[in-house]
Amino acid sequence: MKKILMINLLVLSLFANNSEVSSFYSIAKPLHSYSVKSEVNGRVVYVNDLIEGKFAKNSKIVKIDDAYDKVELRQLKKKLRNLDLMVDIEERNYLNISKLSFKSQLEKDNQLTKQLNLESQKIDLIIRINKLKQTIANKTLKEKKNYIYDIFVEVGDYVNVGSKLYDAHDLSKAKLEIYIPISQANDIKNKTIFLNGKKTTYKIDKIYKVADIKHISSYKCVILIDKVEQFSKLIKVEFR
Repeated sequence: MKKILMINLLVLSLFANNSEVSSFYSIAKPLHSYSVKSEVNGRVVYVNDLIEGKFAKNSKIVKIDDAYDKVELRQLKKKLRNLDLMVDIEERNYLNISKLSFKSQLEKDNQLTKQLNLESQKIDLIIRINKLKQTIANKTLKEKKNYIYDIFVEVGDYVNVGSKLYDAHDLSKAKLEIYIPISQANDIKNKTIFLNGKKTTYKIDKIYKVADIKHISSYKCVILIDKVEQFSKLIKVEFR
């Protein structure tokens, strides 16, 4: 009788230990969190204060002054049009000169050099224009549908490259992060996931196969779940 009792106690003990290993607690986090920083220098001329704490809908969040850049862009485009005309003229001149037998090779080479120099200037100008277009684009920051959590700048602030502008979250889904014992990593992958006692069809998205610095002898495990009504809510995760 004592032997049977001891065996039963051992089984219960093993079950309890296994249950403890397979049960974890986590909080629902946004699928992705973004800290948006400025890619340009300039003064802030617009901040959408009303969008803070709400979902964006192709919304402008922050705008940095681009008035001078747009003036410069117009001038560079005008210069490019003029340069195109000059290249065409010099190209025709070279074609005409190259056919004339009484023109020396030096004259022909000089004309070709003039044409090539203008073409080189044209390439440099196109690169400047494209860079300026990108700079202008980077001065207006928009969000399609992310949740705008916090905005860190105000109208009149001067920002540099790398200055933090706002934080945004992708709340289309949520993720749970837990730390599982390395010895259980392979077994847990094949088990059914229960959240707060309810069976789910969720699967482990990834297991980081490097021991965590804080959680010694554990792997970080990420589970993607559907959008939740309340983020940062404690959720019990079980593997059965």
